[in-house]
Amino acid sequence: MFRKVLIANRGEIAVRVMRTARRLGIATVAVYNDADRDAVHVLAADESVHIGPPQAAASYLVIDRIVEACLSTGADAVHPGYGFLSERAEFAEALKAAGIAFIGPNAHAIAAMGDKIASKKLATAAKVSTVPGHPEAVATEAEAVAAAIAVGFPVMIKASAGGGGKGMRIAWTVEEVGEGWSRARSEAQSSFGDDRVFIERFVESPRHVEIQVLGDKHGNVVHLGERECSVQRRNQKIVEEAPSPAVDAALRAAMGAEAVALAKAVGYDSAGTVEFILGPDKRFYFLEMNTRLQVEHPVTELVTGIDLVEQMIRVAAGEPLSMRQEDVTFSGWAIESRLYAEDPYRGFLPSIGRLNRYRPPKEGRDGEVTVRIDSGVEEGSEISLWFDPLIAKLVTHAPDRARAVEAMADALDNYEIDGVAHNQPFLSVLMDHPRWKEGRLSTGFIAEEFPDGFKGAAPSEETLQRLAAVALSVELMQRWRMSDGNYGLEPPHQALRADPGSGSGAGLSRQERGGPAEVSQASEEWIVRLGDHRIPLRTVGEVALPEIAFDVIMPGSDKPVTVVSDWRPGDTLWTGVVGDFPLTVQLRPVVAGLRLLWRGVDIAARVMTPRVAELDALMKAKPVADTARFVRCPMPGLVVSVMVAEGQEVRAGTPLAVVEAMKMENILRAERDGTVKAVKVSPGDVLAVDAVILELQ
Repeated sequence: MFRKVLIANRGEIAVRVMRTARRLGIATVAVYNDADRDAVHVLAADESVHIGPPQAAASYLVIDRIVEACLSTGADAVHPGYGFLSERAEFAEALKAAGIAFIGPNAHAIAAMGDKIASKKLATAAKVSTVPGHPEAVATEAEAVAAAIAVGFPVMIKASAGGGGKGMRIAWTVEEVGEGWSRARSEAQSSFGDDRVFIERFVESPRHVEIQVLGDKHGNVVHLGERECSVQRRNQKIVEEAPSPAVDAALRAAMGAEAVALAKAVGYDSAGTVEFILGPDKRFYFLEMNTRLQVEHPVTELVTGIDLVEQMIRVAAGEPLSMRQEDVTFSGWAIESRLYAEDPYRGFLPSIGRLNRYRPPKEGRDGEVTVRIDSGVEEGSEISLWFDPLIAKLVTHAPDRARAVEAMADALDNYEIDGVAHNQPFLSVLMDHPRWKEGRLSTGFIAEEFPDGFKGAAPSEETLQRLAAVALSVELMQRWRMSDGNYGLEPPHQALRADPGSGSGAGLSRQERGGPAEVSQASEEWIVRLGDHRIPLRTVGEVALPEIAFDVIMPGSDKPVTVVSDWRPGDTLWTGVVGDFPLTVQLRPVVAGLRLLWRGVDIAARVMTPRVAELDALMKAKPVADTARFVRCPMPGLVVSVMVAEGQEVRAGTPLAVVEAMKMENILRAERDGTVKAVKVSPGDVLAVDAVILELQ
């Protein structure tokens, strides 16, 4: 067994590998560049080595620097994680030449299967059904257009060395091929150091189902079942699960057999994934093989009980697999949600910044539910424009899919992230989506279900009333706290009532310390403004504090509903029950009120007496300034190119500039016809979100 392992990666996967290595008694070495000096993975390792400037191409992708780091620290093995050098055969060969073990497949398997063009040829030779496409790399735009016409539209332009959605573009017309080819090549070079791209038919509305395989150096290969990865945006997965709702035992066996046969054909000897697209008719087609650990590997680990990182390490050290195919069993259902620093309200564009608040839910097993978090950040960490915007992976496991989904929704409610835009609201809405709950998925799910983009969850009247009750409980607690300097010293559940002279409950008075509970039968009226909604509430009877409990009459009913919570001023999570409905609501302060976040609902609340509400209704809304003439940067990023000049006429849809963020190139287009009045940026500029790129007239 190895003494010391260097992890040639960063972020959550580096921390994940270190966790298993530490359990096995193996020392760890981290590598980092200038952007990652204070990163969590650096602090988590036993040693760390600086390898260069912020750009991945000048640090994490430089083989010589990784080898030098191994030699200088005495590391006898390297785990590559995923991305970066994980699927580069020359990296495995360089390590071998230096006498360092590569915790991954042999170089031949990487070259044969890690290269998407070569793997399709090998799969075809092995009689594995593949997606129709052009068999060679396309080196020029003209070749790309000709290949696309021959294959038939729509087509997928894909990086040969790619993965993780990088270097991939869909083209529906001849006009889109050139632009897609250029962007795919540029992203592929930036992310993988290899700009080769190829073209294949884009199969519409398939499911993305992949098989996890595991091989050793003694010719043994097993599969560990399937994962469903159909919920994607920009060809990158957002939510994965194991098993797949569409796969039964017979289909699992058939797909697994092909995956194992393909792995054996190249002498595969590590963890790897054979990806398929699955049609409604249950026919499946080989897509590609990823010769590395997948981002979504935790769902397989939870349903099989097998630590894939440990298996990779043991296989690399020469040990035979400890299991045969008949030993692999599956238990329960696991779901993984990827929390990204990207704004779902703005087309999932990436965000950067500092995590002012980062408080994940509690990990571990609670009854039949397990919550797992794989993360490489902490409160105060910086989300940089240089890398993929993944913040963390939240994984839940339960005996069945419905309970795993419910556990995921609850865990998302408790996941607090501030400082950057993030996709937690989208994930929360997804968990309540009827089609998701039914398991009717395809890779076009997001485009089909959110054709006009993500707008958040529209709250029902019932949700509005519950959130109004939450806001009222916070108001009552804060008023009680302000009424006494000894907050927190009262015996639990002291009764409060409205001061008889207060009229609307503006002053809450406590009974004498330790005396009998005083009960006020007089009702108190409140108006809770939630966005554009006004919810009248009426409290009745006593209010128990400091564990707040009170009865409230909701609109349209004369039956009181009990509200109970242990919330305290300063807490950013409100956990309690409204009636018989338990909920956890995130709270953030806003001027004269609260911001409430729950299951994709993001709404400002203000609790008022009836008189204050009358005055509030007279306030005029501030007019919104006309900014339509400005073209702004929708996300923080690096200006790659400006495609227009001052005085140039443009039409709606004209490309204006290319901005790179998190290794993805984004083309900004004109939203209306006009003339370029002024260009405010130059290539190489680093822009903040909403920075003005140019002005139209």
